[in-house]
Amino acid sequence: MTHGANAWPTGSEAAGAPPALRLDIDGLVAELRALRVHSLQTRSRIGRPPKLPSRKALSGILEGLAAALFPNRLGAPELTDEGLDYFVGHTLDSALRALFGELRRELRFMANLAPESHEIDAQAAAIVQGFASSLPKVRDLLDSDIRAAYEGDPAARSVDEVLVCYPGIFAITYHRLAHELYVLGAPLTARIIAEIAHSATGIDIHPGAVIGGSFFIDHGTGVVIGETCIIGERVRIYQAVTLGAKRFPVNERGELIKGGARHPIVEDDVVIYAGATILGRVTIGRASSIGGSVWLTRSVPPDSHITQALVRNDEFAAGSGI
Repeated sequence: MTHGANAWPTGSEAAGAPPALRLDIDGLVAELRALRVHSLQTRSRIGRPPKLPSRKALSGILEGLAAALFPNRLGAPELTDEGLDYFVGHTLDSALRALFGELRRELRFMANLAPESHEIDAQAAAIVQGFASSLPKVRDLLDSDIRAAYEGDPAARSVDEVLVCYPGIFAITYHRLAHELYVLGAPLTARIIAEIAHSATGIDIHPGAVIGGSFFIDHGTGVVIGETCIIGERVRIYQAVTLGAKRFPVNERGELIKGGARHPIVEDDVVIYAGATILGRVTIGRASSIGGSVWLTRSVPPDSHITQALVRNDEFAAGSGI
């Protein structure tokens, strides 16, 4: 299809306004094609690259899975008690079959990078079956998260309000589903799901993070939880908390070394207040409290209470003491 130097007329052109906008679409198409070809060559791909899992499709799948897990609150509003099981079964069947298709895309993509990969359909089916069998466990964990949010927030009027309104519950729901896929061998699909939740809530949880039950993120915006974090039971964190890596080692060629445990371990019953930053493979002992805006790069024992250093406001006359 030839576009040429297309002219886009403007509404005021007939009234003697400046000439219409002219674009060299053919030239742009040619330049973009050349860049695509170069990019494919540098990544050692041959021909057309395989398709990635679709973010739009995964958004629909996740909405279906959430509705199947909580049909009374996230399902169709006209549902009756008699129709609940049918709705759950139909929704699960549709969502899991659609998930199978997206997983096939991921596995094909990975097989292109690693030609020794085979039996993609069988791999995708095994992941979906393992994922499906994990859903009762996920629902049980989410019930504990919802209870923790309700009991931990005096503004919460009901567990239903927590489920449908709290961004922390949205984020942990998507995380718990993404984590199962990550463990089962679909890290790309899991990461896309995590980024859907990140975009919706401002809460960035890597799907590799291991998070125990009764987890509560209050408010949530700006929370970052890294890939190798391990978080225990009944942990509560507030907005703008970072559980991140302290440094990024490189190899002899100056390239980042991937993997390795580099994020914090947070033991049971810890509270981390707004704006705290905890970096590196450090351990926050059980029942500890980390105050707001604390910067922490060392482990602390159980029952610790870490706060900012007191701000000094000394006054010096005529430069004395300086």
